[in-house]
Amino acid sequence: MYIKKILVAIAILGVIALAGFSYYIYNSIFSSNTEFSEKQAVVYIPTGADYQTVIDSIKPLVKNIESFDAVARKKGYPNNIRAGRYVLDKEMNNNDLVNALRSRNNPINITFNNQERLENLAGRISTQIEADSASLIESFKKESFLEENNFTEAQALAMYIPNKYEFFWNTSAEEFRSRMKREYDRFWTSERKKKAEAIDLSPNEVTVIASIVQKETAKVEERPRVAGVYMNRIKNGWKLDADPTVIYAIKHENQNFDTIIKRVLYKDLTLDSPYNTYLYKELPPGPIAMPDISSIDAVLNYEDHDYFFFVADVQNMGYHKFAKNIAQHNRNKQEYVRWINNQGIKR
Repeated sequence: MYIKKILVAIAILGVIALAGFSYYIYNSIFSSNTEFSEKQAVVYIPTGADYQTVIDSIKPLVKNIESFDAVARKKGYPNNIRAGRYVLDKEMNNNDLVNALRSRNNPINITFNNQERLENLAGRISTQIEADSASLIESFKKESFLEENNFTEAQALAMYIPNKYEFFWNTSAEEFRSRMKREYDRFWTSERKKKAEAIDLSPNEVTVIASIVQKETAKVEERPRVAGVYMNRIKNGWKLDADPTVIYAIKHENQNFDTIIKRVLYKDLTLDSPYNTYLYKELPPGPIAMPDISSIDAVLNYEDHDYFFFVADVQNMGYHKFAKNIAQHNRNKQEYVRWINNQGIKR
């Protein structure tokens, strides 16, 4: 009888121990283990990261790192780490956390526009994906890639069409560049190419003119008219005489693109630079900025008119006054010069 009681007691203790162990296992796997107060938290796992890096990254976001570690090891996660951007939901349990880190690399939307140089573009993109600006600029300027795709370094900015794109955070510099080449090819449809051919321009030349139009006016609805002025000058064998190209030439000459120039002086017009369209009739060797799609399409669909000149309209700021002849233009220009002098703008 005494032995029977002992066996019963042992059995009861075993059941209690098993229940306790089962409860511990259940809690470890299925109970909430998040520590953040927001609805979601984001974890970035760098390319080549080891398991300890993951532990260090997730530790501030969980209540019990030991239980997370136990479940992660049980599911074989330390041998299956993948770089990426992972979104964790509040109240996730360890099982959910491991599953999220193992298979739910969340894409992000990348945007860029109005970049003046490849260096500016690299800096902008490096704030949005894992690749740093140095690797991006090296990729953008890689000679073999440019030659293979018929770009010079001066033309290369034309390949990056400003828009919103979906990427994974852990995209490499080369992957980003290759994707943008595909987007460039997709943008230049047969219809756009036919329009460029009809006005005797290559896609690169369209982009160069579009970059000047972009700098001339921020008003999208005015861009086809501005583009029409430049196309009139080209068709009649004139120089473009575009102030934005002189400003770019000054910055390029001094290698200081942080310079702010609000007024072009007569002495600036003599600067010997291939970007100076007051000095050279040929188009600049590359875009002076990254034109919006609206500026590119403004060139391809430029307004057909008889205007050859334009100047800022001081009575309707942001817009321009257009003229068909130099006499009319000079009258418009005098009004602008008086205004800019009154503003005290000397440079």
